[in-house]
Parts: sequence; structure tokens; C-alpha cells
Amino acid sequence: MNRVLKKLESARDLDRITLPLSGFVNRLIPVGKVRDLLHGVPLGHPLHPMLVQVPVGAWLSAVVLDRMPGTGRSATVLIGLGTAAAVPAAASGILDWAKAHESQMRVGVVHWAANAVAVGCFAASFVQRVRGRTAAGKRLALAGLSAATIGGYLGGHLAYRQALGANHVEDIPHVLAEGWHAVAALDELPDEALTRRVVDAVPVLLYREGEKVTALADRCSHLSGPLHEGALDDNPEKGMCVVCPWHGSTFSLQDGSVVHGPATSPQLRFRTRISEGQVEISLAA
Repeated sequence: MNRVLKKLESARDLDRITLPLSGFVNRLIPVGKVRDLLHGVPLGHPLHPMLVQVPVGAWLSAVVLDRMPGTGRSATVLIGLGTAAAVPAAASGILDWAKAHESQMRVGVVHWAANAVAVGCFAASFVQRVRGRTAAGKRLALAGLSAATIGGYLGGHLAYRQALGANHVEDIPHVLAEGWHAVAALDELPDEALTRRVVDAVPVLLYREGEKVTALADRCSHLSGPLHEGALDDNPEKGMCVVCPWHGSTFSLQDGSVVHGPATSPQLRFRTRISEGQVEISLAA
């Protein structure tokens, strides 16, 4: 399976599908509260894994009930519930997918296709059951569960092997030693501009405003994009922010909070101080 998945990750022919489709998805729902909600920004982690529990749980329960006598109506209700719940789950997953790396999108489009087959099978199963064709409904449910299993396997690969949705700065507190670290002379830092420095192999983003310097982890928490190459954005509520150049995640420079997704984890913030003309940082308490 590892060899198969590796080939899938490098299948550039799929880019003819994934790149135009991701562009369409990104244009369909503009940056704002709806997109942030579907990404899971208010939760602090992706919404999609939570939403998929409803359709998968309902469908699996229905298939189990199909093996028991006198549970036909309950199984039908569960299949209908699961099929309806698949819509918001798919919407959140598609938005996350559209802001992924190319290799992730290649796996993701097959994950999406498998789940689309599952939804189609369960929807057809619901229709057949309502029409009284229970045997056909049960066969379709088994086919749908098989497709959903393939989709779930690929979803696990996206999350755990390819780290889509993971916090890509979680390791920094375990890498950077405690205490204060000199990063640059204050005079070396341009005013009102983004600068990158490296401390103990940890890339640090610095932003100077006169005598004040703020510092965040330079790797974007979404997919490790270089924030120092991003743009500055003066947000009326959050103050000066940095926009990741890769996927557009926006973070407050003051506290690292997520202003706009697809990132859901806040950017790691460092404490700063000026000592004898040197800017020093330490892990925030």
C-alpha cells in the first residue's frame, strides 16, 4: 500500500483535474467568516474530522442493523441522516483540500471520489428502501460502506502521513532551549518590515516598529509556509498581521492568533526584549 500511495502522491497527471478544481473551489467561497468556520478556525483545529463522524457512524450503524431482524425502518432513518450529514462534511473537507500541497491534492481528489461514490450508494440505498426494495437497499449500503472505507483510509493517509490539518509549529517548544536567545541587533532590523532569523535551527519571524519588536515562528502552522516572504495586512481589529504566501493564512503579529484560515492553529509567539541593543527572544510563558 505504501508503494501505491507513493505513486498516487506523484501522479502529476491528476494535476489536470486538481489544479483547476482547487482554483474553482477557492473562488467559490471567498475569504471570510463562512470559509473560516468550515476550516474550523473558531474551534482551533480542522472541522472536517469532527463532521465526518456523523455520516460514517450512521452508515456503519445502518449496515449493522441490516443484519438484525425488525430494524429496517431504523436503518433507513440512519442512512438518510448519514447522507444528509455528508454534505457539510464534504464542504469542509473540500475547502481544506483546495488549500493543500499538490501531492496532498492528488491523494485528496481520490479520497473525494471514493466518498462521492459512498454518498451516491447510500443515497440510492435510501431511495430503494423507501420504495420497499429492501434487498437492493442493503446491497447498495454494503457497496457504499466499502467505498467509504477506502475514502477513510486515504483520509487517514492525508492526516497522518501527509500531515494535512496538523499544527506544523507544535515541535518548536520541544526544540528551542529555555531562556533568552539573541537573534539580531535592533539596528539591523528594518522598520515596519518582516525579517527572518534562525535560532537553534528554529526560523523566527521578526517585525520591528521603532523600539518594539514582535516575534513569531516563521513556519506557518498550516503547512510550513515561509511567513517572512508573506505580505503585511493592517487589520482594523487585530492590528498588523502577516499573510502566508503559500495558502493565505493570516496571523496577528501581536499574539499569533489566526485571523483567517486555512490555518486553524495559532502561530507560536515568542517573548521579546532589547538588551544592550540586541533583540532577544524566549518561549512565551
